[in-house]
Amino acid sequence: MTHRTWLITGVSSGFGRQLTQQLLERGDRVVGTVRDTAKVADLAQRYPETFTVEVLDVTDMSATRALVDRSFARLGRIDVVISNAGYGLFGAAEELTDAQVEHILATNLTGSIQLIRASLPHLRAQGGGRVIQISSYGGQVAFAGNSLYHATKWGIEGFVESVAQEVAGFGIGMTIVEPGGARTEFRYGSAQVATLMPEYDATPAHAFLKMLDPANGLAPGDPARMAARIIESVDVEPAPLRMVLGSQALEGTITTLRKRLVAFEAQQTLAASTDFPPGA
Repeated sequence: MTHRTWLITGVSSGFGRQLTQQLLERGDRVVGTVRDTAKVADLAQRYPETFTVEVLDVTDMSATRALVDRSFARLGRIDVVISNAGYGLFGAAEELTDAQVEHILATNLTGSIQLIRASLPHLRAQGGGRVIQISSYGGQVAFAGNSLYHATKWGIEGFVESVAQEVAGFGIGMTIVEPGGARTEFRYGSAQVATLMPEYDATPAHAFLKMLDPANGLAPGDPARMAARIIESVDVEPAPLRMVLGSQALEGTITTLRKRLVAFEAQQTLAASTDFPPGA
């Protein structure tokens, strides 16, 4: 087995915790960021030689750059950077406060962009590496009551897909991971909900309330199995641009993309009507 060094944001829970635990168990080195070190104290005690805990708020751009620079300088090489920190925000667009909008954009979108930008010079200098962006099948499929979350995921997917083309020649592979519903704190703990307006009761905008209630059934995705597939993807060459995890997520994504393609194909005459005539 090839042992690697990983930098992962948001390792206190969810996929970040699962990834870190599995990597440490197999002997890899991990630099993991948290906001509360107590949540990973057990891992720090069990793996003092291979686990480095760093406190980071990914909305602090200067702190993110300093952390990345410091980690590469100390370790010499980091093989994989995983942008995982993020959270869900639920509620109709009208129900969200300006502060909620700004914070989720700063965390899920700008925070991820800045982590990747800070890592690229080091990955180029060492001759390559892998960047993994944890997104969601909500980066391809949109549901009512999730508008700002979708905005961050659709945005980061476009960023990563573009940057992947920019850095492929440097031996840097980039992968967007699109998990479906999983039994993590994202859905059953850390999800933030707007102050709900009665005007949206009994509308699609509040359908998420049923999904967030475990009494209505748990999500089908196994975080441990999903983390294992993410780790395995680093051995795949070339790097897969997208990985959908979860059968329901894949089915929903394919159905949505097929409908979108049909809608686009129906616009061929309309699109052509806006071109200059041939020879003009």
